[in-house]
Amino acid sequence: MNKLIFLTNRIPAFALLLSVLTLPLLTACGSGRRSDGSLTIAGVFYLILAVAAFLSLIKQDWSIGKKIVWGLIIWFFPFGGSIIYFLFSGRK
Repeated sequence: MNKLIFLTNRIPAFALLLSVLTLPLLTACGSGRRSDGSLTIAGVFYLILAVAAFLSLIKQDWSIGKKIVWGLIIWFFPFGGSIIYFLFSGRK
């Protein structure tokens, strides 16, 4: 039982690490890149905004369902989702 409690206490840290490591790989494509592969200013701005939104989301003491919904909003609406999260999430 102690191992289960230990693992559940480690899940937020693992989720944070996973999102930070995979976010640049998954969001670096599209209009945020030039033909030579370098990021544009808009790509760098989006990357910073998305990482900040996901870090803020993970730190919230909400239910898993609410975090998943906000995570999907941030994920599927790249610029708008992060801005909507910061404006309307009611975070602490």
